[in-house]
Amino acid sequence: MHIIRDFPILLSMKILVVEDDKDTAELVRNGLVSGNNTVEVANDGANGSFLGRSYEYDAIVLDYSLPKKDGLMVCKEVRDSGRSTPIIFLSVNDDQETKMAAFERGADDYLTKPFFMNELNARIKALNRRPILIGSTTLSVADLTLDTEKHIVKRGSKPIHMTNKEFSLLEYLMKNIGVILSRALLMEHVWTADSNMFSNTVEAHIRNLRKKINAGNKPNLIANIPGRGYAIDTPENLRKI
Repeated sequence: MHIIRDFPILLSMKILVVEDDKDTAELVRNGLVSGNNTVEVANDGANGSFLGRSYEYDAIVLDYSLPKKDGLMVCKEVRDSGRSTPIIFLSVNDDQETKMAAFERGADDYLTKPFFMNELNARIKALNRRPILIGSTTLSVADLTLDTEKHIVKRGSKPIHMTNKEFSLLEYLMKNIGVILSRALLMEHVWTADSNMFSNTVEAHIRNLRKKINAGNKPNLIANIPGRGYAIDTPENLRKI
């Protein structure tokens, strides 16, 4: 075992873990899920490469030595597909040549086993923030605010309790204010690849979000665009969509 347990604190993200050792993969998955993240696990390089190229993730945690395709090949294929997803390598190797090979293939970071989970969390968090360059952790639409660090949602001054999945869905909508997000895109980003695409889970969560954020006859901020998807914005802007 190459992980030292501790208590992670993370933004809500969707993360792919590519790790063939099942015990290590489960510990990493549990550590990341405890930070309110959505985590998918691939146990070999071929599946990891397919998922990394096919779906949108906020970060990929990639083991160096993998069956079917090694980490270097997975990283190269993800980059060749045009994906700029932050990739952090995990490896027992600490030599300079091994690290340089990873960075040359497109890695963003490299962590040597054994490692602390809080260090992995901090590195993923830093990589996820790097391209965004935001000075605040608060998202807002009209009088609705969402704090990505503290996991607090408020409408005006009134706190709103949300499940982890509701929070992740609302966060993704608010990060894309004014953008029509298809049902498939919401499923891809907020849920896992093995989720039932034919279930009504997106619709059910949207209904729950509306009930909670519109309580007290507040103006609706989430619009259903027939045949296209959902969008969040001020009432004035929603009328223009």
